[in-house]
Amino acid sequence: MSRDDAFAELPEPPYYAVIFSSRRSDGDDAGYARAADRMVELARQQPGFLGVESTRGGDGFGITVSYWTDEDAILAWKRHAEHAATRAHGREHWYRHFELRVARVERAYGKKQHA
Repeated sequence: MSRDDAFAELPEPPYYAVIFSSRRSDGDDAGYARAADRMVELARQQPGFLGVESTRGGDGFGITVSYWTDEDAILAWKRHAEHAATRAHGREHWYRHFELRVARVERAYGKKQHA
């Protein structure tokens, strides 16, 4: 079976999903890309982090879903100093609009293509 790296490998539910939908502002694409990569790298080091899935269209609309074991892990990530500073910078410089939602995943299923 081949693995599709765009999909997070997750345990059986329950777990939590933090859904970040955003519309990018124009400019500073390189700075944004560096910060996004750094945030994923940093999130992977946090207790309770399970995985992440992200996509962005040519129109600037994107969705990133990070998965966590519990709400305490999500809160610890929110309070992480570097993450908080990057979030504040993003609100000021990188996003025209964003929405964040936190959800508990109760069921999950899908289809995997076999090689």
